[in-house]
Amino acid sequence: MKIERVDLIAVRLPLVRPFRTSRMAGTDRHTFLLRVTTDTAEGWGEFGGDPEPLYSAEFAAGAHRVLRDHLVPRVVAQDTVTTARTAVAMAPVKGNPMAKALLETAILDAECRTHSMPLATYLGAVRDRVPAGVSVGITDTIAGLLDVVSGYLAQGYARIKLKIEPGWDVEPVRAVRREFGDELALQVDANTAYSLVDAQHLRGLDEFGLVQIEQPLGEDDLRGHAELAKLLRTPICLDESIRSAADAAVAIGLGACRVVNIKPSRVGGYLEARRIHDVCTAQGIPVWCGGMLETGVGRAQNLALAGLPGFVLPNDLSASSRYYAEDITEPFLLDNGCLSVPDGPGSGVTVLPETLSRYTVSTETLYER
Repeated sequence: MKIERVDLIAVRLPLVRPFRTSRMAGTDRHTFLLRVTTDTAEGWGEFGGDPEPLYSAEFAAGAHRVLRDHLVPRVVAQDTVTTARTAVAMAPVKGNPMAKALLETAILDAECRTHSMPLATYLGAVRDRVPAGVSVGITDTIAGLLDVVSGYLAQGYARIKLKIEPGWDVEPVRAVRREFGDELALQVDANTAYSLVDAQHLRGLDEFGLVQIEQPLGEDDLRGHAELAKLLRTPICLDESIRSAADAAVAIGLGACRVVNIKPSRVGGYLEARRIHDVCTAQGIPVWCGGMLETGVGRAQNLALAGLPGFVLPNDLSASSRYYAEDITEPFLLDNGCLSVPDGPGSGVTVLPETLSRYTVSTETLYER
């Protein structure tokens, strides 16, 4: 393929309800899409980060600059562009996995569309439906939390994940378990909010039969997670700590986790995400696909990944209506607790131009031949 044009499209979509974690809170999704037009097809990617460096060191303005000044120039300088060559061209630029994931994904989407191949097929998916979980943000009251959880269960979600932080952990979990019973697949996500000195407090979560506790300690504290894992019956899942297949191998070797959450944007793209899946599967570690409040663009691509054989736990890939009253693609709908893996070329979805225009903040052409 030859790249003809690269456009960065900033969008802002209102959330159907505010979403708060231990690290951030928001009422809308402010991110950007990348559209890569080649001589054979058009591909799309969605930035997984945020305007501020709260979840990750990367943030929108920084990713914009590294794309414009470093990544795009290196990639378009190639005579022929493929996904594999894109990774090689970007390799000299240190870090910036979310920016790299965005460009690689848009090119991968275009490449798959060129060959009329679904992204799911390219990645090696073995299922056409995946179980969907839902992530529940921190609420003002326990009563409000119970109302939110009840609504999601009524919709048919296969698993509930509660965001927690110091002061909002044991009691909310106790209330949800008491209200909805032991059969509910329930897990929690701390987003690095605790330290090892909180180990005894976190042991209080063991009584609730949780599927897992996600990323309780700092992202760089693999040794601390390994020590904490010795004290907890609840399996530890790592999210922010896993930035590559090498990270996954080290974490598993240390005994720092028994589950891994794979977010393609966080690890540099779908090729590295597949490598992490392969490492975990070889070691008998179950994985699931996490979300970053994606629109239909990123959601479709994550579903393709979640069709791989090692994704045996419900994913944070909810219906479009979980976050948005209106999506920029045809909405994804929950069906008996599952979402369908798109089977069309590339990501299998089409961006709706009129809808996209309603939520577009700005557009910038980063390259044009």
